[in-house]
Amino acid sequence: MMNRVFFIFLFGLFMNSSFAQDKVILDLQVQGNKKLKSSFVKKLSKAEAGTVLDSTLLDEDIKRLKRLPAVAHAYYQVFFSHDNNYNVFYNIEENFTIIPAINIYTTNDDEFAYRLGLYEFNALGQNIAFGGFYQKDIFSSYGVNFRAPFLFNRELGLAINHQDLNTQEPVFFDNTTSDYKYRNKSFEVLALYQPNFKNRFEFGVNYFLEEYNYLRGATNPSVPQELSVKKLLYKGIYEFNNLDYNYQYVSGFKSMLNLQYVTSTSDDLPEFVIGWNDFHYYKRVGDKGNWASRLRVGFSSNDDTPFAPFSVDNNVNLRGVGNTIDRGTGAVVINTEYRHTVYEKSWFVLQGNAFIDAGSWRNPGGELSDFTNSNNIRVFPGLGLRFIHKRIFNAIFRIDYGFGITSGEPQGLVFGIGQYF
Repeated sequence: MMNRVFFIFLFGLFMNSSFAQDKVILDLQVQGNKKLKSSFVKKLSKAEAGTVLDSTLLDEDIKRLKRLPAVAHAYYQVFFSHDNNYNVFYNIEENFTIIPAINIYTTNDDEFAYRLGLYEFNALGQNIAFGGFYQKDIFSSYGVNFRAPFLFNRELGLAINHQDLNTQEPVFFDNTTSDYKYRNKSFEVLALYQPNFKNRFEFGVNYFLEEYNYLRGATNPSVPQELSVKKLLYKGIYEFNNLDYNYQYVSGFKSMLNLQYVTSTSDDLPEFVIGWNDFHYYKRVGDKGNWASRLRVGFSSNDDTPFAPFSVDNNVNLRGVGNTIDRGTGAVVINTEYRHTVYEKSWFVLQGNAFIDAGSWRNPGGELSDFTNSNNIRVFPGLGLRFIHKRIFNAIFRIDYGFGITSGEPQGLVFGIGQYF
């Protein structure tokens, strides 16, 4: 009996001693922020007053904060208070978040298009993105976007998008080409769910009107010259994100899977399923280098249609190739580049980059062997510059010049805001 009592006494003494040694957060303070609300930072943070001091959670909170558009850089400090209580400070270096969006792209065929926009990425100090754009790509287009990933709590948010896109699109059939005026007018609502630091989901529906109107070029009785079709698009997105940011440098891995099912009211634009996955890998190289790569693998329903969903485009996948020069029902594209900081002082960074963009497509109604067909493979190496403002979100003005290395391929400049990927 005495031995049992003694054992219980020692066990209780050990447990009390263990708990007494736990370091506890007495208070969590946010400093350095001006527009970004401290209450919002605390809502996002796993660490909070009264919880055990855990450096793993602090590191995770800081990584999450550095991904926010409003944050240029963040770090934490821990100070002893009394007993086993500690004060934690999250230090924020803010970005300017009212940002113009500019994209300009040309080819040696004198094609010219641009998109101008204005976005606020930290509305109400709550990491809410709101803005819109105007695009001129032969025809005029516009769009309005609202995105609040943490609108309801740390896990749940909402996005609403509307756009009316009007472009001239080539349509390919019978080894010939014709030009159509293409219109896509859509309204989209997405539920945003982020259960933890590395994983994120989006689910939603997009109602849109899709129209094709013949302009010029080849014709075929089986290819309609006018189409106007109402559609519903059901969308699901899954992202795994383990990227770490240090100003202009990025390291880590990210994967984004996008799945869509599109209904239709016309056999000329039949319903289809489409999905693609973007794999991103970034690695620091020495003190000033950054290697970045993106691999996209995508497939859709393999209908033999001139309106196939995957395009070969200057501003999307191959720099220098031109504005939508081909289409397919499958795509494998890799973009890889080395970025090197040539000059850095205070807020300004000049980066140079050398890149290779390469891809191949499956022809509409074709086979997997199309990917190895030399007629479908395109390779575009090139060089570029990045002019970076370290205190303005996504303030990266890029200029890239890509040139095709296969016979007859074009070459051209691509201008834009933000890294290409």
